[in-house]
Amino acid sequence: MTEMVHGLLPVEVRDPILPRWWRTVDRWSMASVCFLFIFGLILALAASPPLAQRNGLPAFHYVERQAVFGTMALIAMTITSMMSPATVRRWATVAFGIALLALVMLPVFGTDFGKGATRWYSLGFISLQPSEFIKPAFVVFAAWLISASFEPNGPPGRMMSFAVAVTIAGFLALQPDFGQASLILFAWGVMYFCAGAPLLFILSMAAATVFAGFVAYNNSEHFARRIDGYMSADVDPTTQLGYAANAIREGGLFGVGAGEGSVKWSLPDAHTDFIIAVAAEEYGVLMVLVILALFAVIVLRTLTRLMQERDLFVRLAGTGLVAMFGVQAMINMGVAVRLLPAKGMTLPFVSYGGSSLIAGGIALGMILAFTRNRPQGALSSVIRGY
Repeated sequence: MTEMVHGLLPVEVRDPILPRWWRTVDRWSMASVCFLFIFGLILALAASPPLAQRNGLPAFHYVERQAVFGTMALIAMTITSMMSPATVRRWATVAFGIALLALVMLPVFGTDFGKGATRWYSLGFISLQPSEFIKPAFVVFAAWLISASFEPNGPPGRMMSFAVAVTIAGFLALQPDFGQASLILFAWGVMYFCAGAPLLFILSMAAATVFAGFVAYNNSEHFARRIDGYMSADVDPTTQLGYAANAIREGGLFGVGAGEGSVKWSLPDAHTDFIIAVAAEEYGVLMVLVILALFAVIVLRTLTRLMQERDLFVRLAGTGLVAMFGVQAMINMGVAVRLLPAKGMTLPFVSYGGSSLIAGGIALGMILAFTRNRPQGALSSVIRGY
């Protein structure tokens, strides 16, 4: 104590957490997420009143819930982004265990809400979808296992992470939810590739994926129906894909005007899976391009900042999370324009849905935590050996 008073021992002076966080976080990505949420509210105002009317609810019931869930998601994103990578890893491991248990118990206690797939827990006032929460937790957990396998006397983390990924994908396929199962395997494949996967293994994975799709097509009516609808030369105008395609054509470059679109009265999932069709019809291709640009900003800035990261765990986890985020957006929009078969996948931060919004906020918070500026040399200096 005497030494500290008389200045013989240095006293560490730390910035308050909020100024330090604001100085180091990627503000461009944060701003892009906020704009996506704002666009989601605007589109919810257009797409959700018909659904509320069909369900006998107040006109802006779903808009209000979107605002509440979105605010919770932004708070979760901000809090998570303030954590250190080690703290994120610890909490993600706990969350992974809880989400995996919830996923395993889903066939017993879950419900399908009449949609033919048991994906939710109904809690009365709210429903929870475990698959949304297990995705970011799994990516961080798998990145930890893979990075640990490169340490001296480390565990066989790559094979362990592969076994976990296949197990989760199997439980998701049983719901059935082939879209989320594909995302889990894709995220693992990206991380394993970045960790130096052998080319033979990558080719084997591709062949196994094709074989799994063949088996699913011949044994799942749900999967076969979606593939047949996608492969058909003609689109039935009375299907969701038909309504979405027509809405995008009607919107043109500038749209038919706010509130003037008609697709929201025909599409049961206009506020979720096909929200981009509502955007294209009422606000035109220009709004779709703006939304695409916001997703591109988040993905490209994240990958750019991760290129300077020296910690292997951080690089793998950040890459897996942002790859999953970007591909989910691509799949959602690809389905709407019939580039991909229907997947039942939301557009992150734009589509309605409490689980997807809050889980997305946690995932983006993890990405922001991993890409914060930290004292370290550039990765290039490590490669050069100094």
